[in-house]
Amino acid sequence: MFKTLVTMSLAAVLFGSATTATMAQDAKPVKIGWAAWSDAEFVTKLAAKLIKDELGQEVELVQTDVAPLYQGVSRGDLDAMMMAWLPQTHADYFAKVKDKIETLGTVYDGAKLGWVVPKYIPEDAIGSIEDLKKADVQEKLKGRIEGIDPGAGLTRLSEKAIKDYGLDDYKLQISSEAGMLTTVDRAMRSEGWFVATSWSPHWMFGKYELRYIDDPKKSLGEAEHVDVLARKGFKEDNPKVADFLSRMKLPLPDLESAMFNAQETSYDKAVEKYITDHPDQVKVWLGKDEG
Repeated sequence: MFKTLVTMSLAAVLFGSATTATMAQDAKPVKIGWAAWSDAEFVTKLAAKLIKDELGQEVELVQTDVAPLYQGVSRGDLDAMMMAWLPQTHADYFAKVKDKIETLGTVYDGAKLGWVVPKYIPEDAIGSIEDLKKADVQEKLKGRIEGIDPGAGLTRLSEKAIKDYGLDDYKLQISSEAGMLTTVDRAMRSEGWFVATSWSPHWMFGKYELRYIDDPKKSLGEAEHVDVLARKGFKEDNPKVADFLSRMKLPLPDLESAMFNAQETSYDKAVEKYITDHPDQVKVWLGKDEG
């Protein structure tokens, strides 16, 4: 009898320890990193709300630059990131960590990098990056190409494009997304000429009438996919969230519309509206459409 009680007590302790460990794992916040790009901010905050509200797990969002994002996931300091632009934009970052991370899925397809000009600039004046070599065009643009963050893949590829096209008399203005947009907004108000580095999806295409100029040398790459990356072991540690992130996929037009809404209202309101307007899509992500 005494032996039976001891065995039962030991089993209870072991069961309790296992339960406590499981609860501790579930209680630990999911750490998702993101860089200050509009598309990354929207999809990351959308995922965070659904993980918290629907899966019952806390989320810690960590904002940093692109390079530290890849390093953080590869070291296990971050559980996941949702903005890996591949195969070209983030190729260098990905190559350094590919054996230390796992790809959970693709959050959207058809992403694109390029240089844009306002639609009021005639296409016969600037239809291609090659046209920037025209003396009158260079004068009107003041030898400037409006850029973004120094660590962005778009910045690296834009520097390559300047070399590929022999635009030696141009200077890439390294700034930030916010800085580039301020310059674009000011120029659009006065119908000034500019060329800016940009990407799709982006809310700026909903606010301004812009067009991409041709890149015949493909220096800025072609269509890309944006993937969700996770640290090694995350799928085993947190299968519920990993499964959700692997199923989360947004059509590009839906994403651009939501990003524009976020600029007009706020990211929190835009996230709530997206969830309300796309119930079937959200059910698929959460695996509630099965059976």
